Amino acid sequence: MDKHLQAAIEEAKKGLQEGGIPIGSVLVHEDKIIGRGHNRRVQKGSTILHGEMDALENAGRLPANVYKKSVLYTTLSPCSMCTGAVLLYGIPKVIIGENVTFKGEEAFLSSRGVEVIVMDDKQCIDLMTQFIKDQPTLWNEDIGK
Repeated sequence: MDKHLQAAIEEAKKGLQEGGIPIGSVLVHEDKIIGRGHNRRVQKGSTILHGEMDALENAGRLPANVYKKSVLYTTLSPCSMCTGAVLLYGIPKVIIGENVTFKGEEAFLSSRGVEVIVMDDKQCIDLMTQFIKDQPTLWNEDIGK
């Protein structure tokens, strides 16, 4: 398994242990994790702290050329909000753990020149499948339903 996707999965598991939604993400530049995070909407009472947003926030302010040479790993296909952040900062590549339980804006990312790779990772699928089964109301809130 890719070490960076594994780091994103570890973040997702942290989120679940904290009582939140198990989605994790890491931002990688030159094979080094420079930002990591997990969905903390529940924990922080936030409307925007999806896993990808948390990873970007934790990376801090970076020069544009760093974003343009980085890869965002996420355990789940990114929603419209997180897709917008990828496009805003010019992140050229997104590696997605799974898109079976939720398919976000992959086509839009691709149409804007972002390389999108879906790993179909069993750990990611199992984590979200179980969470959606256990917490359907919380899940629907997270995806705006």
